[in-house]
Amino acid sequence: MSTTLRNRRIRLASRPHGEPTAENFLHDTVEVPSPVPGQVLLRTRYVSLDPYVRGRMSDAKSYAAPMEVGDVIVGGTVSEVVDSAAEGFSVGDTVLSYGGWQEYSLEPAERLRRLDPSVAPVTTALGVLGMPGFTAYAGLLAIGKPQRGETVAVAAATGPVGSAVGQIAALHGARTIGIAGGEAKVARLRELGFDAALDHRAPDLPGRLAAAAPDGIDVYFENVGGAVWDAVLPQLNEFARVPVCGLAANYNATSLPEGPDRSGQLMGAVLSKSLTLRGFIQREFFPTLFEDFLRDMSGWVTSGQVQHTEDITEGLERAPEAFVAMLRGGNFGKAIVRVS
Repeated sequence: MSTTLRNRRIRLASRPHGEPTAENFLHDTVEVPSPVPGQVLLRTRYVSLDPYVRGRMSDAKSYAAPMEVGDVIVGGTVSEVVDSAAEGFSVGDTVLSYGGWQEYSLEPAERLRRLDPSVAPVTTALGVLGMPGFTAYAGLLAIGKPQRGETVAVAAATGPVGSAVGQIAALHGARTIGIAGGEAKVARLRELGFDAALDHRAPDLPGRLAAAAPDGIDVYFENVGGAVWDAVLPQLNEFARVPVCGLAANYNATSLPEGPDRSGQLMGAVLSKSLTLRGFIQREFFPTLFEDFLRDMSGWVTSGQVQHTEDITEGLERAPEAFVAMLRGGNFGKAIVRVS
């Protein structure tokens, strides 16, 4: 179909040095093209805000190619089909896509997954039933392998990954320790059923963690790094497993931290305690574990055994400020922008 639709976009204007600022984002509007065979035209309803995007704003070598200056900011999206030139997709369908920070996107049909709004709220495809939930499921069960009676600790524990990690660990019979920032988040951890809830902003985190884990820690799901990791390392038991999912404390760093080189301490602990530290990206476990994840997590969410929280910001134009707030830990649950 011919179209006169206009597409609002947010693009990378420049690479941030430290925390992103408004100057790093460019807002513009362009005409929306029509799909060619095999493509689907989508109107974005919700955009996912995720910490990994900060890494892709940099040109440093990483597990994913960096965005180029001028690119639309990347991100998972829940979208509605408004025009289709591909079999299997009709106007009005709701799909999981990767349209990024824009109101409309053209995407190849093979990249889309149809969503059924009658089964679960569509926003869960960006959170507990999407990439963050799968990250928690795969990292914890394939790498952490918690056993009944063991102690599992997780930082950023009210976030979409950390909260799922703690609840899945509890379902597998583990004792759980959640670490988050601020009294409200600590209270939320207790609501989620964590056996111990710690505020990383409180004084003497190492002492509080030692008291909360009298038998040590068998699995630590790493989302943060920094001072939380420093507190956790001495408490790790022999043969402890550490799935390394993210290092949020370092994402805006512009230089190495000051102080002595503690790599010797780390490697000494790895050797003497036979630790397993395993970095991972959730796509490593796709599609092998994905069907199991959808089955298990859908059941847990439906039954109420896994709870989730969404922090929704209204308006595409507010995505940059919501993104920066998320990097500071200002979100409460899965950070999402409602576009339309």
